[in-house]
Amino acid sequence: MTTAYLTHPSFTEHDFPRHPEHAGRIQAVWSALEAAGLTDQLLELAPAAATEEQILAVHSVEHLQRLVDISQTNRMVLIDQDTYALPCSLDVSRLAAGAMIGAVDAVCAGAADNALAIVRPPGHHATPDRQMGFCLLNNVAIGARHALTKHQLQRVMILDYDVHHGNGTQDIFYGDPAVLFLSIHQSPYYPGTGSLEDVGQSAGKGTTLNIPVPAGHGDQSYRLMFEQVVMPAAERFRPELMLISVGFDAHWVDPLAGMRLSLGAYDWLARACLKLAQQVCAGRIVFLMEGGYDLKALSHGWCNIARALLGSDELSDPYGTTTEGASARGIQNLIDRVRLIHGI
Repeated sequence: MTTAYLTHPSFTEHDFPRHPEHAGRIQAVWSALEAAGLTDQLLELAPAAATEEQILAVHSVEHLQRLVDISQTNRMVLIDQDTYALPCSLDVSRLAAGAMIGAVDAVCAGAADNALAIVRPPGHHATPDRQMGFCLLNNVAIGARHALTKHQLQRVMILDYDVHHGNGTQDIFYGDPAVLFLSIHQSPYYPGTGSLEDVGQSAGKGTTLNIPVPAGHGDQSYRLMFEQVVMPAAERFRPELMLISVGFDAHWVDPLAGMRLSLGAYDWLARACLKLAQQVCAGRIVFLMEGGYDLKALSHGWCNIARALLGSDELSDPYGTTTEGASARGIQNLIDRVRLIHGI
């Protein structure tokens, strides 16, 4: 297996040390990959910054201009109570989006079997015209749009299992039948979107699929949701490329959320995604870094994804499992409602 790996040292420059989304997150991942001997096994590719055209394919002129204006200051700006930007943040976020574009290029052009984009700032909350939720540019959406335009794909699937709903990704593709967006997220929780009834609109009706999960669910519940919802939805849609927005903030030790996943379950999810990609799109898959705020869970989790992409069976889990705070039996009613709404 050849696994493309895209990251950049500049990703540490966008930094607010007292903020949950700080440079130490990606430094922890880099250190863990290096210590595990994984970096040398990956095909490291240098990302190019996303162009204005690539950004404006999913974001408004006003959205981009806000970052341009901040880049011309000499101070940090709080765009909202959660989201900061620095003068360097435009360049850093363009590189993050460019890393996703490069990962898509590597997989679609056959230079790699699969790819790993370790980036920050994250992106899935960035809407067409608003930065929010720690996110400046929507990396996965920019990558998906690039796949559709540059590589002329007809169908791209985005699976988001960050603990927070990817509202920005949903908004960007809400009327687009070429993108199947599936999100498994804690609900009620920030940003308060992603209801069962949000299914897309116009030509895109049916290509948005949300599974809003009450806090406390863990390994068994996520496995059931994947097997009974994600798999049949993907098999019906038949994507030509799968993009996975991964947040390790659904892990049971994460300080910002209330889900109960273990690293073993995260590993199962990644390998299930790989198996599904082999089945529906000749293995073409890219994993992208979103959230995750316990550094140990985050770094070990990304090492496990790298191993899975490389074909290794090894698992690193310093935390182990914990009891689920909600009965896995309780998830079946939610699954049944999703299946009824979407006819799967």
